[in-house]
Amino acid sequence: MMPRGPLVVIRRSCRRATGSASYAQFGMLAALLLMATRIDGQETDAAEPAPLSPRGADTCLACHDESSEFPVLAIFNTRHALGSDPDSPFAQLQCESCHGPGGGHAQRVRRGETQAPIGTFGPDSHVPIAEQNEICLGCHTSSPGPAWHAGVHAFAGISCASCHTVHAERDPVMSVAQQPEICFDCHQRQRTESLMASVHPIRYGQMSCSDCHDPHGTTAGTTLNRMTVNDTCYACHAEKRGPFLWEHAPVAEDCSLCHQPHGSPHPALLTRRPPLLCQSCHSQAGHPSLPATSASLPPGGASSLLLGGSCLNCHSQVHGSNHPSGAGLAR
Repeated sequence: MMPRGPLVVIRRSCRRATGSASYAQFGMLAALLLMATRIDGQETDAAEPAPLSPRGADTCLACHDESSEFPVLAIFNTRHALGSDPDSPFAQLQCESCHGPGGGHAQRVRRGETQAPIGTFGPDSHVPIAEQNEICLGCHTSSPGPAWHAGVHAFAGISCASCHTVHAERDPVMSVAQQPEICFDCHQRQRTESLMASVHPIRYGQMSCSDCHDPHGTTAGTTLNRMTVNDTCYACHAEKRGPFLWEHAPVAEDCSLCHQPHGSPHPALLTRRPPLLCQSCHSQAGHPSLPATSASLPPGGASSLLLGGSCLNCHSQVHGSNHPSGAGLAR
């Protein structure tokens, strides 16, 4: 775990305070906690802490209304601004629970002077991404889970605010229809594949990336929701799970040996069209078919069944068969 910063300590301490405590009392607590730090076990005075806003969120809203460059009013329709919830930022230090003391930022400045900065979120913020995420993780301890710190997004230096929009009434990344566009900002290859002829219904708003992947990290490969590719596929395609009396070896091993999950130009999300796909493993020797080449076309003399519908004309139970005579996956 990363070390807890002063803002996280303030938030935790405020959360334990009684509901009757005033904003001024919270401000006093924040100031006291920021005035002292422990270094090698010795308590020393720190630099003068930044002051809190004189009127809390009312100070912020004087500028950040819906007409400003950074509107924030929509947050009052979310759980982050639910004052009756003791875990909500607004039950603690309101806006400053996450953004830090804003007294200096709210002060008037002379013409030509730069306004004092305040803690912001996102890849363009002056606050290090590790510190941004630690503020979020100070409250969201169970949602990302412990796998986040070993996940690919954490290692890539992705901030929570790169995907999540806190001040929106409904976070777009939580919407089935809007989530893929946020993921596609980084995952361009998957965007391209999702536009192919044979796809999962992601671009139709019927499925989201998180139906298969956990962006906060998992112990499975490629951030899958379940331990294996097959278990993830079986969550929807239960009829392919088996067990079967006659199994097709690649099916039991990994669905992605034959299927491309994000999209394919071939039917049924296949990586190649049959019979080329089948013949990448199965030799035509001893079989009444010929390899699928230009010589296989009429008048080359290839099997009409092979040309008409490929191997599936006969071997229709390609995922497995429970028929007593299904050894060839034909029944």
